[in-house]
Amino acid sequence: MKWLKGLLINIQFFTAIPVNAALPMDQEHLEKAVKTFPVLGLIQGGLYIFLYYAVLQWTPFSALTAAFVLWLAGILITGGIHLDGWMDASDAFFSYRDREKRLEIMNDPRVGAFGVLSVLVLLSARFFFIYEITQQVEPWSYFLAGLIPFFSKTVMGVLLLKVPGAKKEGLGALFQNAANDRTLLMYPVYILIVLSAGIAFHQAWMGVILFAVVSALMLPVFKRKIIGWFGGMTGDLLGASTEGTELVLWMILWLFHYFAMV
Repeated sequence: MKWLKGLLINIQFFTAIPVNAALPMDQEHLEKAVKTFPVLGLIQGGLYIFLYYAVLQWTPFSALTAAFVLWLAGILITGGIHLDGWMDASDAFFSYRDREKRLEIMNDPRVGAFGVLSVLVLLSARFFFIYEITQQVEPWSYFLAGLIPFFSKTVMGVLLLKVPGAKKEGLGALFQNAANDRTLLMYPVYILIVLSAGIAFHQAWMGVILFAVVSALMLPVFKRKIIGWFGGMTGDLLGASTEGTELVLWMILWLFHYFAMV
């Protein structure tokens, strides 16, 4: 099944989960891969929340331990692929060079000081939000936390097709050339499905709508900044956008616990 093979391509490329299969990398299967970006996010989110729930509910360990397990799972299951993009993009942006030089810096396999500092800030902020949420976790908290990778992968897919590429080679260009606007038609269907599921949880549907609105608002911001700073999309910038989206959504979920549920 081409849809399933497209999903397996995503798992092979964007996670550390072993897929011991030689998958076709033709345009048709890569297009299915882009179409299933949000499904990959749901799988990731499901794994994260299973581990999170298991530590909180089935072990004697503390909330700090559960927060750490969830935080670490986000790094290990993805293999840090998007964090690599975040660091490369940070090094390039904070160099304050012209576009061509920034693209050259992103291609450099070495990590500079700005990349290290930026990933420390990112991971520290994410852990803070997760720990604070864990202190006042509700049944719907698991559901919404599990949707964060879903929305970040949705943003990744839209940016991939709506922002022109800065390079003609690389991982981003490979997926970008295989897909088209029709690929995105499934994305609203996915959102409606998770919204319907959210109705089953007390007030979780409000969080789903909030996540969808915030993600949609971030799209034009990302597009304008990526084109203005780098001249177009690259694989590293897709990874950085994914990490940035997840950080913002963790912050939204943190605030949601404080202000929306009183």
